[in-house]
This record gives sequence, C-alpha cells and structure tokens, in this order.
Amino acid sequence: MRGFIILLFISLQLHCAHAYELVWGSGVMKVLKYDAPAQSGLDAVYVAEKSEGLRLSFLCNSGNESPSQVKWYKYSTLGGAYAERIDASIDNNKSTVTLRNGDMGYMVEYGSGKYCFWLVDYRKHPLSLSSIHEIPDDSGCEHTTLLVDGVGDKIGYYGINGRKFTLSRELMLRYTSLVYDDKSGGFKENEVTEQYEYLPERIRCKAPFTSTAFCLSGDRFLKEWGREVEIASQTVLPKAVTAHLTVTQNDDSADNQIAQPSGSAFGGSAPCVIDFSAAVTDAVVFTEWQFSSTPDFEDINYRQQELNFSHTFNTEGTEYVRFVCADSSGECEYYSEIYPVTIGKSVLKCPNVFSPGNADGVNDEWRVSYSSIVSFECHIFNRYGREITSFNDPAMGWDGTYKGKLVPAGVYYYVIKAKGADGKQYELSGDINILN
Repeated sequence: MRGFIILLFISLQLHCAHAYELVWGSGVMKVLKYDAPAQSGLDAVYVAEKSEGLRLSFLCNSGNESPSQVKWYKYSTLGGAYAERIDASIDNNKSTVTLRNGDMGYMVEYGSGKYCFWLVDYRKHPLSLSSIHEIPDDSGCEHTTLLVDGVGDKIGYYGINGRKFTLSRELMLRYTSLVYDDKSGGFKENEVTEQYEYLPERIRCKAPFTSTAFCLSGDRFLKEWGREVEIASQTVLPKAVTAHLTVTQNDDSADNQIAQPSGSAFGGSAPCVIDFSAAVTDAVVFTEWQFSSTPDFEDINYRQQELNFSHTFNTEGTEYVRFVCADSSGECEYYSEIYPVTIGKSVLKCPNVFSPGNADGVNDEWRVSYSSIVSFECHIFNRYGREITSFNDPAMGWDGTYKGKLVPAGVYYYVIKAKGADGKQYELSGDINILN
C-alpha cells in the first residue's frame, strides 16, 4: 500500500456500549463529521482529505459480542438495498476494514444494531478560488452580478434509500452595505453575508449601497483544516439607491377646533403643518419631494429639493406627497410610498352666551368653534361701540375682562372676518350675552 496507513475510529454510544473514536496518524488532517437529515437514514456524513488507505475499526468492548459477528457493507448511489459485503480483519476485540473508496456509503451491522454513514473524499471535490469581479448584465439596480473564476462543485451523497442530498460547502460571500439606524437618524455601514452550497460561476446578490469589495471565502472543510482560502474583488462603486422617510404631523389642535376625519393618516383641519424628513444612501445625487393633486402625479404642483422641511396645508381637498431620489446617471431611482394629506371643509360657529368669573370652569370663556380656518380676525365691542378686545387666532377667545377687570353682565357685540381652506369667506356679527 502506498503512503502511510490511516486508522479511523468512530466514537459512538451504541446499544451494546461499543465505543468508537476518530484517530489519525501523524500529520494527517482529521476526518470531519456532520449530521445527516433523518430522511436520509444515515447516522452521519464524514469528510476525509483522502480515502485511499483509510481504515475503520469497530471496537467491541462489552465482552457480549465477538468482533467476528460484525458485518461490513458498502453501497453506491443506488442505496442500501444494493449494498455489497466487504471483508474485515479481526484483531483481538476489533473488526477492521480498509475503506479504499471515497464518495461511498457504508453500513456496520453488530448484533441488533446498525450504523450507517457516507464518506466524502475531498480530493474529488477540491476548492480553488482564483478571482471575483463585477460584470455588467441585466440585473438592474437592485442586484449586482459577480463572475467567479474557480472550482468548487456540488458535493452530493446518497441516503440508505438512494435519495440524493447535498452537503453544503458553506462558501461565504461578504461585503459592506448600508442600513438605516434609528438612533443616529441616518444610514450606517453593516456587513452583509450570503452563503452558498457550492461555487457558482456567477453570483447574483443584492446591490450594495456604498463602495465595497466583495470577499468570497471557504469552504467550511478547509476552514476546519486551517486551510481556508479567500479572494476579493476590486472596490465596486454603489449604483443602488434607497431612502428612509419620516413624515410627522404637528398635533397642536385647540380644544375648540372641530375634528375633521380625513380618511387618511395625515390631514384634518387646516392649517395643517407636517414635517418631512429623508435620509438617503451614498449613490444618491438627485432628491425631490413632490406634491400633486392626483395620485398618479401627472401634474406636480410643488417641488422641494431639501431633505428636511415643514409644509403647511391650507387648501381643502386631498394632496399627494412622495419622495424621489436617483443616482447621477438617473438609471437607478427610488420612489417612496404616497402620502395622502386630506384637508376638510371649513366650519365656523359662534356662541352667544358665556359666564366668566364664576370659577366653575364651565363656559367661562367666549370662543368660536372652527375647522379649516386659514385666516381670522375678531373684534368685540360693548354696547357703546368701544372695542373691548380683538384677536386673529380662532383658537383664542375672550375671558370677559377689559384692562384686567371683569366687565359688567350684559350684551356685547362681535364682528368676525375669516376665510376657510375651501375658499369660503366669513363675515359674521352678533350678540354676546354675559351672565353673572
């Protein structure tokens, strides 16, 4: 036999307390053991650096069985039903066979038990990585395609029933992209990893949002043997674009403001102030918030290039807002979801009686009830025509005082000019009755 003899002992706890353990000769890579799926009928899958000269011994330590009763079988892709008996040698308390064939299934029968495994000969499935680089194709902006020069075929094995399975090489592709960070309010770098069962000629992965090199390493067998290989591409510039948006409505409505169901997440009573904020990725050059009266944005009424700004909605009806960004070529674009903002029709109602100064906390201030009023002017007079107070905010009111003192009970007079978000003009006047 060429080279050295390799002794392989498999460590398992069996029904008769037989013990197995893996022992290699000096300077030889260890045999790797992996779990097999239950549907394969196998107890394990082993990977050896090479199978030539590999010997497997079954130790019978309980004294209840003789090594001569141990039977060995091998099977191919046809499954265990076509297994062939193989010869074994007996030495004291162990039964030993020479496993000259890798990529082969084996079965050991002992008393009432059986141990089944598949042996992979890694020399038949070597991994070599030469280069990796980006290539142009029709992947668009969402993906990047990499051409890989190397060898790393799919490693297959067969269960007892002849069903084929794949033992993953766990090749790892690593590169840097961006992810939005709530704490900082912007995008930050993060490592992306993708795993492959075998080496494809081309890898199609998610396009990075920042400049990065693509690193491919593996496989897991070489890694366990301390011989992992790795290749890296040149730096690839980003082409993909994306954005993270924050849209917040300022909730500063007064308690005398009539609620207006908008039918959407934003809007209600005018004036409605909404804050818009966008964070974008590295490749973004063009940015624009777009406002339109139609959801298809055929007509854009207003454009804003600033990423962060506030906008006041003062017109009755629904306005649609979206964010658009693109790279320098304009080929890679991002369109946000559409944000409808609905402003209701105007309402303005004036009370005619209140009772200030009685400390009951009820109806002790004269205020209008309103919704979607975008301009407002109110003047209040006494019965002699003297102006008592005036204000230009419908959320404000009159507490029944003049120059810091409560006015006498009686009849007072208001004059109001206002405009609604729907364009309606209000010219109102009437009595205000103050009760003690």
